[in-house]
Amino acid sequence: MTFNLTHLFRGSFSHGIHPAENKHFTADKPIRRLPFPERLVLPLSMHAGKPSVTLVRKGQEVVRGEPIARADGFVSVPLHAPASGVISDIRLMPTARGPRTLSLILDVYAGDPQEVLYGAPVDLGELSPDEIVTAVQNTGLVGLGGAAFPTHVKMKVPEGCQIDTILINGCECEPFLTTDHRLMLEQAADLVEGTRILMRAMGAKRGIIATEDNKLDAVEAIRKVLKPNDDVSAVAVETKYPQGAEKMLIKSVLNREVPGGQFPSAVGVGVFNVATTAQMGQLMPMQRGVIERVVTVTGPGVQRPGNFMVPIGTPIRWLLETCGFTGGARHLIMGGPMMGGTVSSLDVPITKGCGGLLVLSEHQLTSEEQMRRYPCISCAACVEACPMHLNPCELGRLAYKGQYETMAESYHLNDCFECGSCSYVCPAAIPLVQYFRIAKSSNREKVAKAS
Repeated sequence: MTFNLTHLFRGSFSHGIHPAENKHFTADKPIRRLPFPERLVLPLSMHAGKPSVTLVRKGQEVVRGEPIARADGFVSVPLHAPASGVISDIRLMPTARGPRTLSLILDVYAGDPQEVLYGAPVDLGELSPDEIVTAVQNTGLVGLGGAAFPTHVKMKVPEGCQIDTILINGCECEPFLTTDHRLMLEQAADLVEGTRILMRAMGAKRGIIATEDNKLDAVEAIRKVLKPNDDVSAVAVETKYPQGAEKMLIKSVLNREVPGGQFPSAVGVGVFNVATTAQMGQLMPMQRGVIERVVTVTGPGVQRPGNFMVPIGTPIRWLLETCGFTGGARHLIMGGPMMGGTVSSLDVPITKGCGGLLVLSEHQLTSEEQMRRYPCISCAACVEACPMHLNPCELGRLAYKGQYETMAESYHLNDCFECGSCSYVCPAAIPLVQYFRIAKSSNREKVAKAS
């Protein structure tokens, strides 16, 4: 297949790194729908903001797509039943990061056709921007790229700002993961429809779907569903980590720089993830809720890697065993190797923000010898890698001394979005990004206590 890069290619940002992509495990594997597990675990807090408030009671029957929890205010979203079954319990359950949270336990009806029976057609062209925002909240849609921030909140344009461009992030620069790539190939029409909905809601005149130039087949798939002289376009940017960070992508595609401490709306841009946008394009015309998502299960520690459509609430253990995994929690990273995290237990569920499970083999796990840290030699490799042009070397020294407030006040700690580039290139194996997370958490606690 031949591509005209003159019309497709955009720029890049300075600094960054080029880790091994390792996408060959699943890049060519179409999205497959797996059988439903016997039980789903549905945390009422699987998004940023206030937890949902339950609408059901123990022993109640529900059908697939039915609202089972309502939003608790503007920065919150409802929850819909991912399958037909019965609510067998409402209790505290473990989460990926450890703390238990109130969850609905849904026992799935075996043999049920699992049709989605909720929803009704709506003419989106007749809705005002505010009505579109409300309709998006009713779907329970959140950032499916990992942040899980309520999408409708991002769609509310701040006072004094004007959005001229909707930028859809399809870079998926995190190694191993291929969820977004497969969605662009297989759900291009939904993706473009979701982009148009965002444009109408936020008053933007154009939409740009951007991916890296190692996924040119996705650009071609999107272009096939566009109209002549379309207000939506597809472009490619340099393959580099962390190209998918919104500030980096805005710089690469539009050559605009978002000031420190501000959001993309400050430079007239709204940035949304590919998976989020495709779900919007699929759900909004029928006013249905988020009940499933695509998850990449990948890595050398699993026998049958792939991209799978699974109901929200699917236990990780069940999904991994279905893919041929026999290890334990220590072998697993939720997300990618750069920004993902380990899980506390294999019994936690797939939530709306989980797009990938990276399974490592035993010999890939870091030994105590490999984890040994050495003194910083001031080589400045971290400085050259940092996409935000910070000084991770000095920040690391301050963090070691516990001078967290100085890090924020004088060294722009809060501009760090924890991409991990500094830790990746450090020859002394200093876990810089972990230091920065601790520092930011400590500063937040101090602010909370002071208020």
